[in-house]
Formats: sequence, structure tokens, C-alpha cells
Amino acid sequence: MPSFDLVSKVDVQTLDNAINVVRKEITNRFDFKDSHVVIDLNKKDFKLSLEADSEMKLKQIIDVLISRGMKQGLAAEAFDFSKTPFVSGKVTKQEVPVRNGIKQDDAKKIVKLIKESGLKVQAAIMDDIIRITGKKIDDLQAVIQASKGWELGIPLQYINMKS
Repeated sequence: MPSFDLVSKVDVQTLDNAINVVRKEITNRFDFKDSHVVIDLNKKDFKLSLEADSEMKLKQIIDVLISRGMKQGLAAEAFDFSKTPFVSGKVTKQEVPVRNGIKQDDAKKIVKLIKESGLKVQAAIMDDIIRITGKKIDDLQAVIQASKGWELGIPLQYINMKS
């Protein structure tokens, strides 16, 4: 039976490359000359630590991060900007977790959306992967097209397509 896996993964090397490009661009910008800027990536926990002189500069760093990340192939939804920045002394800091993997409640929501679509496929949750199987590849492709319209807030990738 044809099947594919629905995942939400961020490649560490791609993320690291995007962060390095952001650092280089920020240090070369005139409006950031002689200002305090820290962009750190914790590869183990998938967290970014951003520091800047003001909230406005922090927002500019975030804009550069999203645009350069998208050019590297990272979806904008991979970065979780829900935590508000906080002021610590003279600098404004923000912790930005990078979404990696599908959480259990998001996986249940995706399976529910697949079942509501009325397509003749089965979805099984396996840790942070959802395996979707069906009798026809056309049904699987219909699930992929339908999933592109869902507003889940997480980036989705489609891997291991087997016929």
C-alpha cells in the first residue's frame, strides 16, 4: 500500500547556516554599528537567544532572521515568537524556540483534519511522525494538497513516499 510520512523537522545545519548569515548581515548593517547584538543558537535545545539595545532593533533582527531563514529553506512557522521580549538592564532579550517535531496535540488535530477531509486514507501517529497510508497514490497526493491549506502554525514536510 502506498504511504508517506508527515513530519515537522528543522535541519540543524540549515538552521546554523541561516543564523550565521543573519549574524553577518547584522554586523555589516550601518544602523547596527556600535550596538550590542547577540544571536546565539543552542543546537541541543533548538533555542535562539536574541539580545539588542532596543525592542526596535530586536524586531529588525527578527525580520532579517525570517527572511534569511526562508532563503535557506526554513519555514517562518519554524520560529516561535510567542514569548514577549523582556528588558534586562540596558538590553532587550528574547528567547525564540525553534519548533522541531510534531507535538501530540498537533498530531491529533492533523489526524482529525485528515479524517474530516473524507479521503480514503488511514493516519497513524508514531512519536513525532504521522504515517499516512491509502490504496491509491492519488488519495495521498490529495492529502498533501489539503494539508497545504491548513493553518496549524507548524511547518510540514512530506517524506518517505512509497508506492
